[in-house]
Amino acid sequence: MFASNTLRSLPIPCCIASSPFPLSASLFNLSSSTTRVFRVKNLCKSSIQQLKMEGGAGGNKSEIQDKSSNNNSDLPNLNQAQQLINNDSTGGWDKCWEQALTPWDLGGPTPVILNLLQTGSLPKGRVLIPGCGIGHDVVAIACPERYVVGLDISENAILKARELFSSSQNANHYAFVKDDFFTWNPPSLFDLIFDYTFFCAIEPSKRPAWASRAHDLLKPDGELITLMFPIDDYVGGPPYKVSVADYEEVLHPMGFKAISVIDNELAVGPRKGREKLGRWKRYIAESHL
Repeated sequence: MFASNTLRSLPIPCCIASSPFPLSASLFNLSSSTTRVFRVKNLCKSSIQQLKMEGGAGGNKSEIQDKSSNNNSDLPNLNQAQQLINNDSTGGWDKCWEQALTPWDLGGPTPVILNLLQTGSLPKGRVLIPGCGIGHDVVAIACPERYVVGLDISENAILKARELFSSSQNANHYAFVKDDFFTWNPPSLFDLIFDYTFFCAIEPSKRPAWASRAHDLLKPDGELITLMFPIDDYVGGPPYKVSVADYEEVLHPMGFKAISVIDNELAVGPRKGREKLGRWKRYIAESHL
């Protein structure tokens, strides 16, 4: 039923490695003490010419994997983040950013997004990234052909994003907005919505509302890209476990059908084998009047 093609290999920027939430001790591999910022150049051309890290941070892919196995010291911080969020579903996210308890933050653009850019398979036009955090993906994909809105409920995250990227060379092609995805009313609809670690962060009871908002915010011919994580079997959250069926259950009633669902071969560290990339389009029944 689903496409089985695999993603083209793409070198992963050296500082990308983490697991977003505390599912087991082996998943904790991102120190929250340092945020590394990428300068992303020429991402809207046919190939990605260069990714440079500001601040001179070094490393390589093997070092990322080494870090992922020496992460037990992060467990208390990750547990604190989960506790803050569960105690306050709105303000807890802001407290996490204020206290640098952000295990979901990769510290750079999502590798599969860079791959979609490199292969020219990322839609252009107006793009929405809900739960954007400090905006690495927002800045990475923004260009003259693609205006990107990064939306987050955390004021601290949005303030950090604006501070980090205010002088970026493509700053005219994106905006960071502090608002609630479920109540926000933008002036225009979007050609693309990209969701990663947002669907899994909301309570499962809100998933139908998430699908309804995706329907309302997209243009009729728009596309929804979901990087599904964590595909796992456990109790609790966030992140709450997800499956392809979970997405289908709420998206099908809204008229969405999957173009493709494939394993994410570019998942980093302990996320490997637990992510799928889904691409969805709305199908409107033709009138026979």
